[in-house]
Amino acid sequence: MLTRVPLRAAIGVATTLLASSLAIAARADDASPWQRDGHSAVRLLAGSRSGSVLLGGIAFQLQQGWKTYWRSPGDSGVPPRFDFSKSDNVEAVTVMWPAPLKFDDGAGGHSIGYHNQIVLPLRIVAKAADKPVTLRAEINYAVCEKLCIPVEASAELGFSSVASTEDANLRAALDTVPNPANIGDPNPLTIRDVKRDGPKNVVVDVAVPDNREVNLYVEGPTPDWALPIPAPVDQSPAGVKRFAFELDGLPPGAKPDGAALKFTLVGPEKSYEFNTNLE
Repeated sequence: MLTRVPLRAAIGVATTLLASSLAIAARADDASPWQRDGHSAVRLLAGSRSGSVLLGGIAFQLQQGWKTYWRSPGDSGVPPRFDFSKSDNVEAVTVMWPAPLKFDDGAGGHSIGYHNQIVLPLRIVAKAADKPVTLRAEINYAVCEKLCIPVEASAELGFSSVASTEDANLRAALDTVPNPANIGDPNPLTIRDVKRDGPKNVVVDVAVPDNREVNLYVEGPTPDWALPIPAPVDQSPAGVKRFAFELDGLPPGAKPDGAALKFTLVGPEKSYEFNTNLE
């Protein structure tokens, strides 16, 4: 038996289906497809577009027990590398780094990085605010359990002007990026002092509330500096946790005097970044 559907009802059903299809398409367009290898996956995320500055992200998924590395990998490891040069209408891309974790590297040292899931926020500056933006990324990183495996991936994602379903994820990732701070700031968690202890050693005094567990990392003025991870000192003054490291891993010909150092102080709740010139 032939059933007749009123025209208004048919249009309503068609409109609902179309709206649902568009919503699904919009959600799909907020992230590129996962690029998978045997132990990890990576993709791009797009935030809502407003003006010439956009928020995006690089999302990683890691298999249980595997890790990837921070911009400074520690005693062993390979830092990720990103190439956005093939993007359309993109002036600049800045990668922002959530506070990392410290791992035993299995060789008596420590590596620095992430496990499980991580989103690296991206600050993207468009050349023209009124034109489409397509971000293309060549992503090179390593995943490690007991052995490290290099991974190469390519991803592409356009940014639209509509609200993105990834905005909440990107804001959450931004909240995990260490806040800029100055040495001596009156925060409960802060670096009080950085000083030389002889020609090779540097001592860093950290104020830590309630003697909580914290980690401290140091980077040189350029990526080819490979400074060691500061280690806690057994005997620290009252009210501080003292760290120390040697001025090893400098590139050939580099001098430590006056070098611009970046310290990342990672606490259980908040993290901070400090810049100072070594005296």
